[in-house]
Amino acid sequence: MIHSKHYGRIFYGLGVVGIGLLHFFFKGFRPIIMPVPTESVANISILVYLIAIYILVSGLLICINKKTRDVSLLLGVVFFFFLIAGHLPVRLQNYPEIRGAWIDAIKILALSGGAFLMASAYPQAPPNKFFDALYKVAPVGKYFFAIMLLLFGYGHMVSAVKISGLVPKYIPWPVFWTYIGGIALIGSAISFVIKFKVEIVALLLSLVLFIWLISLHLYYAIHFPEFQDGENIIGSFECLAFCGIALVISSLAARAQKVGSPVEIRV
Repeated sequence: MIHSKHYGRIFYGLGVVGIGLLHFFFKGFRPIIMPVPTESVANISILVYLIAIYILVSGLLICINKKTRDVSLLLGVVFFFFLIAGHLPVRLQNYPEIRGAWIDAIKILALSGGAFLMASAYPQAPPNKFFDALYKVAPVGKYFFAIMLLLFGYGHMVSAVKISGLVPKYIPWPVFWTYIGGIALIGSAISFVIKFKVEIVALLLSLVLFIWLISLHLYYAIHFPEFQDGENIIGSFECLAFCGIALVISSLAARAQKVGSPVEIRV
């Protein structure tokens, strides 16, 4: 499972790089980062680019495994800050012009959890009081990711007909596959929380997410790249990052079984 950890880190890092990079191709914040209309940040575009550069560089550092623990911990905090200070106030005010309802808020929670999981997978770092203390919150990463899986899985089950419309026309039985997807997401979330067969379940989840990336997300990104300012493209990067998170969860579970470390079992 050593290789799965490295592939997971690279997939997650590339996903983060893509999210940051797209800020330079489309105006304003990408909805997953900050759910505000493009025109509202027209006068502070420099701030948008600075945040985009930070996200991009963080993703690159994770990809090349440079200061992974500290970079990931800080990125996890930043993503969580965007959720608390950006998404929640807007969502709670229920602005009708905000697209995606709570979907992007749930996704950035998962990305925050993914960053904490990267730190858990690469704990080696020079002593630093701030990051050593921050590392203690890293185990929450698995639960952040599980929340997204549970909520999205529930959405697949209760809105199967609507969601099945997103399945490309070349794939038969869209409603059936929507239910199967919902079961896979809910089952994975439960597995991670109760620590049941986490290694194999996370590995299978990563395979499912990668299939979705190839058959669904890339399909729409290629055919409709301009849709809602590149939302299909960013969806591909998000799915790649989630695939990476699942691989890292699998590797952490394998490491916990091997070494029997109480700290790693929590992850």
